[in-house]
Amino acid sequence: MQDPQPDFKPSVGVTEDLSPGLRRILAPNPSPMTFRGTNTYLLGTSELAVIDPGPDDPAHLQAIESAVLPGQKITHIFVTHAHLDHSPLARPLANRVDAPVLAFGRAEDGRSKTMTRLALSGCVGGGEGVDQAFAPDIHLSDDQVIKGKDWSLRALHTPGHMANHLCFAWDNVLFSGDLVMGWASSLVSPPDGDLGGFMASLQRLDRTSWDTFHAGHGAPITTPNARVQELLAHRMARESSILEGLAAGPANAQRLARMIYTETPEALLPAASRNVLAHLIDLMDKSFIEPVSELSETAVFRRI
Repeated sequence: MQDPQPDFKPSVGVTEDLSPGLRRILAPNPSPMTFRGTNTYLLGTSELAVIDPGPDDPAHLQAIESAVLPGQKITHIFVTHAHLDHSPLARPLANRVDAPVLAFGRAEDGRSKTMTRLALSGCVGGGEGVDQAFAPDIHLSDDQVIKGKDWSLRALHTPGHMANHLCFAWDNVLFSGDLVMGWASSLVSPPDGDLGGFMASLQRLDRTSWDTFHAGHGAPITTPNARVQELLAHRMARESSILEGLAAGPANAQRLARMIYTETPEALLPAASRNVLAHLIDLMDKSFIEPVSELSETAVFRRI
């Protein structure tokens, strides 16, 4: 598979300056789902905000602590969402530096009625893995502003990749978590991922003119509005492909994924199936299709 960002090769555990008052540390967790690894951001010059502390890894904890210079202290720990590559280190870090963890809520918070129903059917999300133990000290609401000594962040509830997903706006710079990345389209894996929410969140971001997105994985996105529009177009094209596939007869997500993702490696087909399932549920909510029987992750759908 071709490297989508060959020039983005930061050293693991090394603090890098991105702009005045903003630094990044790459966590040691590369994978097909996390690319080079999780980006942890440090914002501020005296009172520091840590954004997405990352996986529960002692070496990464040490790297974050080592990045705190004389005269600095960590005062806030922000988490975009409760996946295992973003949130587990929040509590160990909080205990070490005596700072609160701020997020939208627990892993299941923010789910729609449809996704709650799907979860009760036994459907478990795939992808990076859910941090079921995650619990913030402070629950943030949409548009809530949090200020440090020399920074200010506005929390944007942006469900889609996960129901409790937040982006954080720093003036016209956005910490976009896993909602918008430059190296790949985000995985939307029900019941934690919700395509209807994902599209609405992208459309919301597109109503603002942004300068830069700093994503949870991969390089900074320097043309963020164009990237958002590209992702919206990609999802609309995928929806059309799914409807075309169902025109040939009822099918489930796994069958449709094999029909549509013809160039995807076998190892990534389960993730592709989760994305297709997200589209199927969204199309069901929009009354374009319906499940032949009860809604589940293996349900067969037909066009109405």
